[in-house]
Amino acid sequence: MRLSKSISILLMAVVAFSCQNDDEQPRIDPASNAAANRWILNVMDEVYYWLNDLGTPIAENSEPEDYFEALLNRPTDRFSVIYPDYQELIDALNGVNLEAGYEFILYRETSEANSNVYASVTYIKKNSPASNVDLKRGDMITKINGTQLTINNYSELLGAIRGMHTLSYARYDEASETYIVMPEITLTAVQLAENPNFLDTVYTIDNEKIGYVIYHFFAPGSGENNTSYDAEMDEIFANFKAEGIDHLIVDFRYNGGGYVSSAVNLASLIAPGVSSSSIFSKTKYNDYLMDQFAELRNVQTPFLAKAQNLGNSLIENRVYILTSARTASASELIINGLKPYMDVFLIGDVTTGKNVGSIPFEDEENEQNKYGILPIVSQSFNSLDQSDYTEGFNPNISLKESQERLLPLGDVNELLLRTAISEITGMPSGARYRQLDREDLGSTLDQKVRSGISIENRFMN
Repeated sequence: MRLSKSISILLMAVVAFSCQNDDEQPRIDPASNAAANRWILNVMDEVYYWLNDLGTPIAENSEPEDYFEALLNRPTDRFSVIYPDYQELIDALNGVNLEAGYEFILYRETSEANSNVYASVTYIKKNSPASNVDLKRGDMITKINGTQLTINNYSELLGAIRGMHTLSYARYDEASETYIVMPEITLTAVQLAENPNFLDTVYTIDNEKIGYVIYHFFAPGSGENNTSYDAEMDEIFANFKAEGIDHLIVDFRYNGGGYVSSAVNLASLIAPGVSSSSIFSKTKYNDYLMDQFAELRNVQTPFLAKAQNLGNSLIENRVYILTSARTASASELIINGLKPYMDVFLIGDVTTGKNVGSIPFEDEENEQNKYGILPIVSQSFNSLDQSDYTEGFNPNISLKESQERLLPLGDVNELLLRTAISEITGMPSGARYRQLDREDLGSTLDQKVRSGISIENRFMN
């Protein structure tokens, strides 16, 4: 196992630059804001992608969050973030979070005059506290700890779900076509390691074999040097290959990004006719780094040679990808990276539009500085040097999940999946549901550290 060469160079450059600056500056309390902020400036002044547009530093004793923000090239930079604890940052990027194990989207009925908000459950995580109670996708949460969610208080109430909390909710009843109030439930947040491989199956419809996989974020495994999630994805595609699937649907609707190494792994299972000499992506750093280090001037990431690769088995050399406005970063990297090799057919909403990458940094010289930062350090291109998706990828078929009541993921009548199946088979679905008029106010997914993040700093095979 080794670090990719380009990332090793960046990390060594930052350490060398930091040590040089430490020699030039007076010593200060290593636990102080000033110590953290000096380190932040040293890193940013070396690796930040928009180095020529780096902001003016504010007072050195400022809160590190404010200091970091002042350096960013807003609004161009929408994605650089700072975290108070580096280890918690790394845990979160690997899918380990303090939570009860359910995600939801907040909605407000646009036709209603009142200020009420409700949370529509999007999915329940395996082996979580939420998986042990009667809570399902599509359930409508109205109260947290007995307090009605409103436009004025929902941000404050959401903080309660990181501890023990109660939920008041209702479930849609098909027979009566109304929502039925369910018994209140109590949940306790735990340190939960989420497996991003959420669901995989093969459908046989009109003699067409369709492989379907839902992937929620990009992480090789649950911890450093752990590749169990990538290995599980390999097994999923080995099964698809053994089943002889004719079509592939990849569901990225809730996938906000993650580690590039896992994106390379998944793309290498899909792209036809690729080998370890085929280029998946190219990476560009700031002018200073590319001038100082020849190794950073022409960084290319090849595909992996995978025995589980589907090859040329997909009809019309096409992959179907389900998207939403929260499909970002490493998900978009795959879309862009596959386009030179096959037809990438998108169904859903316009994606986020993130063609830049991050590296997590910690202060290795000062153990009292717990902060971690994820600055944008690079821009990604495909093998044809294309990177023109800052406004997101437009779908071939435009749909929003919020248009209909949520059905279980994997149900062939679920809106995005049934649309993909109809496109594959050429047969319109008989499913018809009332369209909903509701405003998306945000999601628990938006608060995840990995949301909109493409991480380059990862041990590679």
